Amino acid sequence: MAENNLKVSRVVESEMEYHEHELIKFYNSALDAANKKLKLISGITRYDIMSQLTVLQLYHEMLEKKLPDSSCQEYFKKLGIATDRISSIMQFTQKYEEIGVNTPVWMNIISIVDAAKKDEIAGNLRLVNDLPAGIEVFSDALIVYVIYNLMDNAVRYGGKITTIRLSLRESGDDPVIVFEDDGDGIPADEKEKIFGHVTGKNTGFGLFLSREVLAITGITITENGEPGRGARFEITVPKGVFRSAGTVHDLSVHT
Repeated sequence: MAENNLKVSRVVESEMEYHEHELIKFYNSALDAANKKLKLISGITRYDIMSQLTVLQLYHEMLEKKLPDSSCQEYFKKLGIATDRISSIMQFTQKYEEIGVNTPVWMNIISIVDAAKKDEIAGNLRLVNDLPAGIEVFSDALIVYVIYNLMDNAVRYGGKITTIRLSLRESGDDPVIVFEDDGDGIPADEKEKIFGHVTGKNTGFGLFLSREVLAITGITITENGEPGRGARFEITVPKGVFRSAGTVHDLSVHT
């Protein structure tokens, strides 16, 4: 009798596991379909807005030529700033839409830097890559965008910058990727503000997006440079999402 009850219990348990698995599959399928529809709608909406924005910019240029009166120049300037801002916001929504869409993968740090390298890093502006070979991080593929954005900001706003350097150091159990330059640096009162989504000299979205991309697998980024002596971004990688080539770590906490 006890043996029969055990068999029945196992059958019921198996049935429950099967239906739970099927429910999860159905839920994931429905969620995927909903996400695709939302992405399609947002893409169409973004395209329509950008089309109208192009028309607005065209009329702006035509009016500026027809009304050269200096009393109107201040209004034209504000109109130009507003249209540029709208364009930046639309680009931001497109980039933000891509975050977390694909499963994180192991990526070689050297390859990430090579893929992100800017053409402007030439001549007197040096890129010194002291990162060790064979090191990989488990992250969203958009981590390339993170490094590109750091390089872009350094080139744009570094002032007297001559060198960008990447290196690796240990901080307790967690390795830290250090991205630093010898430019003007970040004022003390702006070190956290630069990661806000409405702050920045350019679009204001680059570092906000960078932090979001890294956070997917628990990676963090801070700015710890000394004002006047260069920017220093420290990307702390949890031990579980960092490895030497061929070494496998437990990713259960992060995936």
